[in-house]
Amino acid sequence: MREQYRSTPLLEPELAATPMEQFDRWFREAAAAGVHEPNAMVVATATPDGRPSTRTVLLKRYDAGGFVFFTNYASRKGREITANAHVSLLFPWHPIARQTIVTGTAARIPREETETYFRSRPHGSQLGAWASAQSSVIGTREELLRRYEELAGRYPEGERVPAPPEWGGFRVTPETVEFWQGHENRLHDRLRYVRDPDSAALPWRLERLAP
Repeated sequence: MREQYRSTPLLEPELAATPMEQFDRWFREAAAAGVHEPNAMVVATATPDGRPSTRTVLLKRYDAGGFVFFTNYASRKGREITANAHVSLLFPWHPIARQTIVTGTAARIPREETETYFRSRPHGSQLGAWASAQSSVIGTREELLRRYEELAGRYPEGERVPAPPEWGGFRVTPETVEFWQGHENRLHDRLRYVRDPDSAALPWRLERLAP
């Protein structure tokens, strides 16, 4: 099961000055190319003693400061981030032979930002955030559905649902961002931005990695 990737070379002079600007370019191109859910990303976390875990999460916002997603803070990823803020994100845009890999640290966003986003979610998703104690063990699916129906009765469509206190957003501040472009004969392009905290004039340096 092998495929030859045929793409235009990714060259240093063509990249944006910052990784977030370059990510914006690639994200828009992935969406324009019809990639299904281009905001789907694999979020990798680890316990303080190095035991990793991964899952797919939807990116909800990105800007110059980093990448934002939402979750239950009591979930496995929420607990692991609280204990060990180092995370990795992977955007697997397979149909266009591209991926973006981020390493950085995650921190909770301000509560008012969480509440603003929560109000923008569909009513059913708001109820789902209350119904599910994410990552906890439950007996049956019926228990989950029963809890959801109870909440639907308490908060009917059109009534404001408060954001659960244990639910909120994380912002991942990048330390490195790698842009991977597939090519023939496995001679892929891998260009990585690395944050340089000691340089105010050039906060990011760009380096090429062997495939």
